[in-house]
Amino acid sequence: MKLNCKLIATTITFIILTTNMYAQDYSFKDYDWDNKKAPITIPENYKNEKEVVLFRNIKIELDVKGKEVKQYYLIHEKTYINSNDAIERNNKIYIPFKMDESAIVTKLRVIQKDGKRITLDKKDIKEEVDEEKQLKYNYFAITGLDIGSVIEKIFILAEIPDLDGKTFRMQSNVPIAQNEFQLIFPKHLKFKTKSYNGLPEPILEKAADTLKNVIKVADQNIVALEDDEKYSNRDVNLKLFRYKLDENYYSGAKNINSFSKFTSNFYDRINPILDKKQLKAVEDFCSQIPKTDNLQEQIWNIENKIKKSITYNIYAESNETITDIIKTKQANKVDLLKIYMSILKQYKIETKVVLASDRFNIPFDKDFESYENLDEALLYFPGIKKYLIPTEIEYRIPLFPDKLGNNNGLFISEKIFGGVGMGISEIGFIELPGAEVTNDVMDITADFTEDIENPKITTIVSFGGYSALNFQPIKDYVPADQFQKILKSIADNYTLDAEYTSLKTENDGVEFIGKKPYIMKISFDGKELIQNAGGNYLFSVGKLIGSQMELYQENKRVLPIEIDHPHSYVRNIIIKLPKGTKTKNLEKFVMDFKTQINNKTVAGFISNYSEKDNTITIINNEFYNSVDYPLNKFEEYKNVINAAADFNKIVIILSKN
Repeated sequence: MKLNCKLIATTITFIILTTNMYAQDYSFKDYDWDNKKAPITIPENYKNEKEVVLFRNIKIELDVKGKEVKQYYLIHEKTYINSNDAIERNNKIYIPFKMDESAIVTKLRVIQKDGKRITLDKKDIKEEVDEEKQLKYNYFAITGLDIGSVIEKIFILAEIPDLDGKTFRMQSNVPIAQNEFQLIFPKHLKFKTKSYNGLPEPILEKAADTLKNVIKVADQNIVALEDDEKYSNRDVNLKLFRYKLDENYYSGAKNINSFSKFTSNFYDRINPILDKKQLKAVEDFCSQIPKTDNLQEQIWNIENKIKKSITYNIYAESNETITDIIKTKQANKVDLLKIYMSILKQYKIETKVVLASDRFNIPFDKDFESYENLDEALLYFPGIKKYLIPTEIEYRIPLFPDKLGNNNGLFISEKIFGGVGMGISEIGFIELPGAEVTNDVMDITADFTEDIENPKITTIVSFGGYSALNFQPIKDYVPADQFQKILKSIADNYTLDAEYTSLKTENDGVEFIGKKPYIMKISFDGKELIQNAGGNYLFSVGKLIGSQMELYQENKRVLPIEIDHPHSYVRNIIIKLPKGTKTKNLEKFVMDFKTQINNKTVAGFISNYSEKDNTITIINNEFYNSVDYPLNKFEEYKNVINAAADFNKIVIILSKN
C-alpha cells in the first residue's frame, strides 16, 4: 500500500532536483515502428509455437525540466499469433493506463502473414467496466487477426517517477525470443539493481545523451513458464529484474531508499504526540471496550471495537488528529494505524508494526531494500506471538491474510531514548498460524440398525482457523434468505445433494472469528450411498467425507510446491450395523502416505479402522504442517493429496446372514 508514498516521492524529487542540470528531453520521443512492407520473419525454432513474443523492448527514462521531474515509459512489443487459442486470447489488447492522463503514444497494428498492415486507431479503442471493482478499462478490439499474424504495439507514457523499488517480470506464460529493458537516467544518480532466477546481470552504459547513463538487461530465448501448476508460486519463480535509486553524487546522498530511513519517517507518522483533548478521546473510546486479563482476548476486543466503529477507506483524506478519526469514523491506512497504536499504548500492550508484501506477487528480499515490499501492514504482539491485520474487516486475531505470511517483513519497534520514542526496524519472518489452528474435525455416524437400505447419517463438522473464516462472517453480511441458501450449498458437499432432515450451525458471525470453530450439524437419509447387488449392499462410505481435490500432473513438474497455509483434518467415522452383518473391503481403510523433509514428516494421510460389536470405527488424519515443499518431494506430496480422493472412492460390501 506504499504507506508513505507521497512523503517518499517528495523526498526523492527534492534529491534529484538539487543539481545544476538543465532541461532535458527523453530519447525515444520519435520512436516508431518499421514501416517496411515485407512480412516479418519468424525464427525457425518458434514456427510451431502457438504464441510467441518475438520482441519486447521496455525503456524508462528520467527527465528533468526546471523543477519538474518526469518519468517516460516505452513498451514496444511484437507477438506472433499461431493458433486459434492465441487469437482468442489476443482479440482484446488492454491498455495499461488511463488514456486521458498519461498517454503520449498509443499505437497498434496487425501484420498479416502476407505482409499486409492493418493499423488500429482511436475508433478501435473500446471501454469495459468491471462492475464488481467499479473500474473502467480501455482496450483495442483487434480486427484482421488470423493464424500467422503478428500484433505490434507501441505505448509511450509520462509518469510520476517510481524510484523507491520496482520489479519487472522478464518472463511470461509464452516464450519470448528477445527481451530488453533499459533504464535511462541522469549520470549523477546511482541505481541499485538485482536479477533473479537466471536473468543475466545488467550492464551499465553511457547513453547517446552524454549527461545520462543506461542500465541495460537483455535476455533471449526465454522459455514459457505457465501458471497452470496447482499448489505453486509461479510469479516469484519468473525471471525478475529489480531496481531502485541508491545514491546522488551531486548532493552526496547515499543509501537513499533504505529501510532505516523509511522506518524513521513512518514511525513518526503513526505515533503522533497526543494533546490532552486527544488523550481524552482515546480514553473515552477505550471505556467502551470490554476488559479482560487474557492478552489475546483483550487484543481481540480492541480489534473488534475498532473494526465495528471506524470504517476503513483507502481513499479517505488524512485526519488531522486522533479525535477527528474517532469523530468522523473513517480512516485511511495510516490513520487506522494511528488509532490502533494510540489505543494499544493506552493498554500498555507491546506492539510491533510489520510491513510486508504479497508472497504470491512480490517476494520480500532481505538483501534488497525495496519499498514495494512494504505494501501491507500487520500488527505483531510479541507477548502472544500473534498477528492482526488492521485493514481487513472480516479477519480477527490470530488470523490474517495468508498471502502476507510465510514471508519476510519489516518489523518496526518503539525504543525510548532520553524520554523520546523512536522507531527501529529489523527484518523478520512472518509465521502463519499452524495446522493446529486450521484444523477441521468431522464426526460421522452411519446407522444401519433400523434399515440396511437406508442408513441414518449424522455429520458434525468443526471448521477451524482459515476454514472457519470462510463461513463465520457470512451471517453478518447477507440477508437471512440468502444465508439459508448458502448454508444449503455448503451442506450439499456432505449430503451428496440429498435432502437433509436437519441442518444446524453454531458460532456464526464475526464475534466468533479467531475464537471458536464454525460447527455444522447435518442429518440426512443415506439411501443414495447404498446399492443393492444381488443380496449384497455396496456402501460408498468414502463419499461421507465430501468431495476431495485430486492432483494430477500430465507434464513434468516445474515448480516447487507452495500452499496457502498449514492445515489439517481429522475424520472419525462410525458405522453401526445390524447384528450378524458381514463386511468386506475394510482393509481399504488402511492407508499411510507421508511426505518427509530432513527426516521429519511434514505432511501425511494416515487412516485405519477397528471392528467391534457390530460397529466399525474409521479414523484418518490428514495434515500439511509446512507451506513449502521442494520439487523433489512432489511425488510424495501428490500421494498425500490424492489419498483423500482415493478414500472418497472407497466402497465396502455389507451382507446379511
